[in-house]
Amino acid sequence: MPRNYDKEYKEYHAKPEQKKRRAERNSARKTAAKKGLVKKGDGKEVDHVGSNRTGSLKNVPTKVVSKTTNRKRQPKRS
Repeated sequence: MPRNYDKEYKEYHAKPEQKKRRAERNSARKTAAKKGLVKKGDGKEVDHVGSNRTGSLKNVPTKVVSKTTNRKRQPKRS
């Protein structure tokens, strides 16, 4: 069965709380880009420092890591 992107957007990505999370992630990456730590297409991601992750990137220390490293330490999703 093909993936229904329209339904997925309406049910998850369009929710206000998800929009806020996405805006925080974008803001954290933009800050890192201004510092020269990342650039478009470099395969790097902004990651929380430490294991106390709340989902929010506001006012928490972050670091730049490779995509592979970041995905390895993410919890498995069902």
